[in-house]
Amino acid sequence: MLTAAASAVLVGGVTPVVAQPVDGQGGDTVNAAGERVDGLLAEAERAVEAHNAVDERVAELREEVERRQERLARSQQRVNDQRRAIGSAAAAHYRNGSVDPALALLLADDPDGYLDRAAHLDRVGDRQRGELHGLLAAQRVVDQQRTEAGALLAELEERRAELAASKREVQRKLARAQHQLNRLTAEERAERDRAEAERAARSESRDRGPAALTAAADAPSGRAAAAVEAARRALGRPYVWGSTGPHGFDCSGLTQWAYAQAGASLPRTSQGQAGAGRRVSLEDARPGDLVIYRDDASHVALYVGGGQVVHAPYPGASVRHDPVRMMPVSAVVRP
Repeated sequence: MLTAAASAVLVGGVTPVVAQPVDGQGGDTVNAAGERVDGLLAEAERAVEAHNAVDERVAELREEVERRQERLARSQQRVNDQRRAIGSAAAAHYRNGSVDPALALLLADDPDGYLDRAAHLDRVGDRQRGELHGLLAAQRVVDQQRTEAGALLAELEERRAELAASKREVQRKLARAQHQLNRLTAEERAERDRAEAERAARSESRDRGPAALTAAADAPSGRAAAAVEAARRALGRPYVWGSTGPHGFDCSGLTQWAYAQAGASLPRTSQGQAGAGRRVSLEDARPGDLVIYRDDASHVALYVGGGQVVHAPYPGASVRHDPVRMMPVSAVVRP
């Protein structure tokens, strides 16, 4: 995960709203400037979710590689124990002046071929033949496990390189958004700051109002109600890209964390969360539902009732309430 410093590329509370023209002058310029910033922030968020998907895969591969390596170590230990046992018996025969087939097996360049030949020798008993076959079968299992673990490890290294590249892509897009922000005039900045302050005040007022008290009763399940309450506790915490909390979140990190507090597991990305439950219509949305935005499902929020969602908007902003129709809704999902 990345630190809050990584999200601080954007400074000074950018708000995805369109500034209003002043005295009827320069309206197109003000609108265009705001839209450019908003567009770049949306691009950055898409890059963040793509980064999260790769990060999730890296974590899965790391765990699987560790499991495979532990399994390989146990299998190799069993083979070593078998070899030692067969070797000890062979050494005893060797000291008595005969070369046991087990010793020949241990020294043979072609143990499989040797075993085929030894199977026809009278002095190889059924029990010993079974031990030799068991050893070779166990060794083949070890070889297969080693091959599979090696392939997973190679994929892990590839994904790690992809993760580093996706991190650079996010930083590049955030830098572009920062550059566009820096080009805003003082008037445009003041308008955006004013809109942000008004939004924050409305958010705080709603959180203390009756809607906050009835969310639990309207939720379709106790789990959904607990997720809503968790999301409300996160209000005011900063957007931190790549983070799943508890001190900062990106959009999918917030919803994943909120449901984790309710004892439920969600996928890491907004695209994954779009398939993490039953689809319902926006008109039937209830507290605890996931609201997926944009055609590419690159943003997600938690519906909390009263036409409002709680979400982590973008770098430079904090977790807050917003209208559910703040941007095009592509799906509503009930986990």
